[in-house]
Amino acid sequence: MISPLPALVQLRCAEKHYRQLSGIRTDARVEIYSSAKNGLWNFEAEDRGEVQLTDYGISGIPVFQVSRYAAVALHNKKNVKAVIDFFPQLDMEETKTMMAERKRRLDGRSAEGFLTGMLNKKLALALLKLSGIAAAEPVEAVDQKRFQRLIQVIKQYETVVIATNPYENAQICCGGVDTRQIDPATMESKLVKGLYFAGEIVDVDGICGGYNLQWAWSSGYVAGRSCAAQHCKTEKKKGNR
Repeated sequence: MISPLPALVQLRCAEKHYRQLSGIRTDARVEIYSSAKNGLWNFEAEDRGEVQLTDYGISGIPVFQVSRYAAVALHNKKNVKAVIDFFPQLDMEETKTMMAERKRRLDGRSAEGFLTGMLNKKLALALLKLSGIAAAEPVEAVDQKRFQRLIQVIKQYETVVIATNPYENAQICCGGVDTRQIDPATMESKLVKGLYFAGEIVDVDGICGGYNLQWAWSSGYVAGRSCAAQHCKTEKKKGNR
């Protein structure tokens, strides 16, 4: 058995400011990283779509898609972080150019007003605070260091992932019976004759979109037909009809 863990599930984060952000939904890209022995970070997975910020961390379809990688890394006692791009429409250099031009054109606006139309208001206020910028501060008064910090947190906001939500909140689990010990043509165990597996008990999991349901139906069909065929052969040998 490969340890079963929650998958397609929300991620719980360490930072305290999530209660202020609860309920926000925004288009974003989410990347998952796990700690490596050399002190660097290993890239695990990414996805883009509507991210939901909750009072405990991050949720939404893109988070679900990458959550199994976070679950496995946490189970293996690794540190895990999510890096979120809150403005995925442009790459970093394009964003820097756009922000510099925006700052020039919106001279005289407050920092909060500067981000109006770009980001959700509550999210904008949180990112300004993380950048050391007061919401009412005139945008022209924001020095280059803090302005670059603001761009950084918009494009590469980092959050420490401390856990997944439990099985009760998960759509599926990853882990289960090792596929290397199953005959893929029949779904029969290679270790115990007459034992067949199907669906989520096998170490197979997919992203959202019906793939896990399709796997359950397809593997169940193969396992059922194979088991029935084997039973018929056994009965035939015994002389039963």
